[in-house]
Amino acid sequence: MFVTTRSLQRDPVINRFFDVLGSLNGDSPEASWVPPVDIFEDAEGIRIIAEVPGVKPEDVKISLENNVLAIKGSKQQVAEERTERVHRYERTYGTFERSFTLPATVDASNIKATYEHGVLTVTLPKAEKAKPRQIEVQVASK
Repeated sequence: MFVTTRSLQRDPVINRFFDVLGSLNGDSPEASWVPPVDIFEDAEGIRIIAEVPGVKPEDVKISLENNVLAIKGSKQQVAEERTERVHRYERTYGTFERSFTLPATVDASNIKATYEHGVLTVTLPKAEKAKPRQIEVQVASK
């Protein structure tokens, strides 16, 4: 998996985070396919967007344990009409799993997930202490 960033800044903490996200902890032998993901970060949090076409929302399970976010599910093959010839099977079916080690800056109690048109979006808000803030400069009195 390749994770690219559009920013030219090279923050070593963020780079290490994306390196961890880029590793497939969930590449288990029983997984039939691996949904591709995009990962975005802004001041408010991190979003993981996964393509899971043909997967019913009720067949997706998301869990968090020991700071590891796991996305699991399955896509069932619909029985096709019987024909004499099958020219090609390219679509994938079966179980999938992706796992991501989260940084300490994520507010785990407020993680949310939405599903629309075969796209799963997991929103990982940052804890208040991790969000950037402005510090006002005070003028010292003589």
